[in-house]
Amino acid sequence: MLRRWLIWTHRYVGIPLSVVFVIWFASGIVMMYTGGMPRITPAERFLRIDPVDAAEVRLTPAEAAARGGLDGPPSRVVLLTVLARPAYRFDGVTVFADTGERLAPIGSAAAETVALRFTGAPALAVTYDRLLMDPDQWTLQFRGALPAHRLLVDDGSGTEVYVSQQTAEVVMLTTRRSRALAWAGAIPHWFYVRALRVEQTLWTRAVVWTSIVGCAVVLLGLALGVTQFRWRGNGRRIPYAGWMWWHYVTGVIFGIVTLTWTFSGLMSMEPFAWTRARGLDLPRDTLAGGPLDLGQFPAIPPAAWKRVVNGREVKEVALRQVDGQPFYEARLPWGPTNGATGTGHEITGSASPAAGFDRLLIAADTMEVRKEPFDAATLVSRLKEASGVPVVETEQLEAYDSYYYSRPEGALPLPVLRVRFADPLDTWVYVDPAAGQIVRSLHRYSRAERWLFNGLHSLDFGFWYSRRPLWDVGVILLSIGGLASSGIGLWIGAGRIRRAVSRWLAPA
Repeated sequence: MLRRWLIWTHRYVGIPLSVVFVIWFASGIVMMYTGGMPRITPAERFLRIDPVDAAEVRLTPAEAAARGGLDGPPSRVVLLTVLARPAYRFDGVTVFADTGERLAPIGSAAAETVALRFTGAPALAVTYDRLLMDPDQWTLQFRGALPAHRLLVDDGSGTEVYVSQQTAEVVMLTTRRSRALAWAGAIPHWFYVRALRVEQTLWTRAVVWTSIVGCAVVLLGLALGVTQFRWRGNGRRIPYAGWMWWHYVTGVIFGIVTLTWTFSGLMSMEPFAWTRARGLDLPRDTLAGGPLDLGQFPAIPPAAWKRVVNGREVKEVALRQVDGQPFYEARLPWGPTNGATGTGHEITGSASPAAGFDRLLIAADTMEVRKEPFDAATLVSRLKEASGVPVVETEQLEAYDSYYYSRPEGALPLPVLRVRFADPLDTWVYVDPAAGQIVRSLHRYSRAERWLFNGLHSLDFGFWYSRRPLWDVGVILLSIGGLASSGIGLWIGAGRIRRAVSRWLAPA
């Protein structure tokens, strides 16, 4: 009786689920090389945005904040170029650095200008489309940037540009190719169709319950792999022939990895309360020495600035404060030298092409580049004081560990300090000593989730991921095996449905 129930449930629940599994396996192979939805990478953004002209900056950060009517110290300040003018961005408020006026929501003409400068297209090649108030298929992950102007570029690539009405920045750029790859990869894999994704609760339930039922179907299939095998006797061990034999064999061989990928996909949705637990709660200004004091940042002297950046284009300048000391973090497009003496890595200890930009940490009071990392003992002391929790261990990592790593390699800075605390959730905090800032914080449950999701879903274990294309070959073969098992199951199930319909339609 139990065997019959297992067979019936796996057969008829598995028919619709096999369609999902085929989609997941096929789109997963695509996503190995395309990633998620289309987006502007940090490297692409830094290459395309206009550089900052320090000579055009007329106001200090404090003066701009006062004229812009800001209340209280901001948590994040960046000097950048907006509409061909220098501007400070105080958290989400943009104030021009030449006049002190706030940036007003931009219209279609200004949006066209932004799109032209960002894409480098001829003036007649950009056509204004419309103002998006609600997300379309390509802005689902950037709802905070809406409303946004959508513009079409006649460049042969079907480029579409989205310019935020509030920040006058390009927040999304897609091409015909990137959209097609998304439809082949991320959209079916994540159930990211707009009509479903805009309904957050419905989308979450759809993914979670599909994953749960999928896990159940795979478990039933594995159980049948055991119960249907003829362990005794001298006859056929596998009681099937034809496509059923192939479905049985591929299901037994690739069933575990199918279950692994389905379960880890479920874990990506954080369905359990423990996956959303909070570890050690450190204030944002823990290593800053207090709230950001704009009064410590004087006017940037153009001559000194030109000397210190050595002729390189600076695309953004972040105002940083480390242990009470003011610094300008000049961000430049990545380049080994780009006209400067020495590499960015030698200057900051953390630049990389994957991060999208190189950086210089410049003392705001002396206009000198800081070449040495901050004192590790002082950084750890500040963390201990802010947390009120004893430090168990401090270690400087020269290479990534199993929890602090990046894909692609190099997007996170090295070396870093790994500080372990004796709090109830055993929090680990990673600090970039070159920049004097916290770059990652993980507690016991988030480290477990690293294996339950990233580890089981991406199979990014060091023994083969660091030896690519070994990882590529292995994951593709496993995916093809799972695709074969699911595809054969779908073919068999479709045949059952065709026969059932034929019997139902046949005259009595």
